[in-house]
Amino acid sequence: MKQTKHSRSEKRGASTPKALTDLISRFDSYIRTHKPVQLVIPPLIVLVLALIILGGMYVTTDSPVRLGFEFEGGTIITLATADSHDLLRQTFADYPVIDVRDSGSRRMIKFGPMSKDKQDSLTDMVNTDYEYAAPEIKQAGALYGESLQAQALKAIVVSFCLMAVIVFLIFRTFVPSVAVVLSAFSDIAIAAAFIAVAGIELSLGTVAALLMLIGYSVDSDILLTTRLLKRRGNLDDKVTNAMTTGLTMTFTTLAALIVMYLVATYSYLIIPSLPQISIISDISIVLIFGLLADLMNTWMLNTGILKWHLQRPRRRRA
Repeated sequence: MKQTKHSRSEKRGASTPKALTDLISRFDSYIRTHKPVQLVIPPLIVLVLALIILGGMYVTTDSPVRLGFEFEGGTIITLATADSHDLLRQTFADYPVIDVRDSGSRRMIKFGPMSKDKQDSLTDMVNTDYEYAAPEIKQAGALYGESLQAQALKAIVVSFCLMAVIVFLIFRTFVPSVAVVLSAFSDIAIAAAFIAVAGIELSLGTVAALLMLIGYSVDSDILLTTRLLKRRGNLDDKVTNAMTTGLTMTFTTLAALIVMYLVATYSYLIIPSLPQISIISDISIVLIFGLLADLMNTWMLNTGILKWHLQRPRRRRA
């Protein structure tokens, strides 16, 4: 028996990078030496903090996260100019300037909603005074933004509900199904709280990232739940086997997302002519933080609930 376990560990170590093997060993040791309640409490505390942050943002701004251009409406002007941020704010002081930031080698100026006369005046001014700067102007109405808000919220809620239904149909057991759904909900809540704290605007890219996060989180949770419920053997050994596969998948995805974020955000530092790709940057940073939260929720929250469920005494049937 010892020889078989040793050969399995050697086989697993040969196919898994040493750094990842060491990380799995630490996780494995932590899970084996802590009770299910001790595993569940830290993720639940983080979830409560995330909900408090979102609630506080909603009370102060009428939205749990900062709304972006697509959802709030307004005007965005991008200029190839060397004028400083302060100078641009002074130049456009007659218009509702919200933010001035760099977009690669260009300046991006964001304006809040304004009347049609103001928009026409702003467009004429930019095309006349900054003709040399190759201006790009994007506009979105407030009514369009409100409609887009409703559609985005509907997409997230419907996707989450359908995911929950599929999970209950797959396992047909209350506690494991609730554990998967709770873990996925926690991933989304923590990612949304990160968006609020980091000041990232809710855009079509971040909504897409939240939808993708549902799939990523459920993937690892279903892997863990299936291994623990449908395979025989020692409970801790089954957790370790599931963790080896799950962490390998997650860290492979994280590595790709980190490279994608660096290229989309900082490539202009190497090649100034390349602009920042903000939508790719938003998607990748939200997914990175969401997957880090998923590591905690899958291997602590979900694992703790499943261990408690499988270790509790069973009632004998008459």
